[in-house]
Amino acid sequence: MNYEVKGMTCGSCVNNVRKGLEKVQGLEDVQVQLARPQVQFNTERAVPVEELQAAIGHYEIKPIAEPKVSFVETPVASSEPTETAVPEPSLTAYRPLLLIVGFIAGVSLLAQYPFADFNGGLWMRHFMAGFFIVFAFFKLLNIGGFADSYRMYDIVAAKWPVWGYVYPFIELGLGVLYLINVFPFWTNVVTIVVLGVSSIGVIQSNLNKRKIKCACLGDVFNLSMSTVTIVEDVSMVVMAGLMLISIG
Repeated sequence: MNYEVKGMTCGSCVNNVRKGLEKVQGLEDVQVQLARPQVQFNTERAVPVEELQAAIGHYEIKPIAEPKVSFVETPVASSEPTETAVPEPSLTAYRPLLLIVGFIAGVSLLAQYPFADFNGGLWMRHFMAGFFIVFAFFKLLNIGGFADSYRMYDIVAAKWPVWGYVYPFIELGLGVLYLINVFPFWTNVVTIVVLGVSSIGVIQSNLNKRKIKCACLGDVFNLSMSTVTIVEDVSMVVMAGLMLISIG
């Protein structure tokens, strides 16, 4: 049976609807996505729309008149996160990300005004501090939504979902350590390991040309996974490596 749901805008909404419908007695193979038909399930009993509506809360559900429309070519297990529809990569779509990175880079530069003894290493440390703190902030705005999106491509979160809830706090901790310059050696080592592993899933998703949501800014912005995400992670790994070398 196919249904349309109004009010779903992101991966978190998709998971909320799916979890609600899975609690309805008699529903099997519940599948939810943003593209039509948005909801599909099997059932041997007549389930009133009112019962479905009560299960999903403020989202509005109604039957789709064309029940024969194909939902997906390959069924997806309901326990797995559903890929969210995302816009095609473009400078306009990445405007929020570029603005945030630009602001962080600019503030890191102005921190050394009037630039008489400009230090590139100090700029990188300030930049990485701002990067981790700001990006952790966006993830923590909706940590559940971030975790759901992150496990769609991260190799650790895919096997250990709780990693998606831990990751923002690791970013926040690294940002604070870079800012106050405490334990610089281990801070850079952890950065290389954490972002290096994170880059693997990003690179795999790009090579497979998967059109999924990038969780770098949490669940706030609907950014698509692309080369920009690879550059973001790899650049941080490179800067951490450079600072590690300078310490040695």
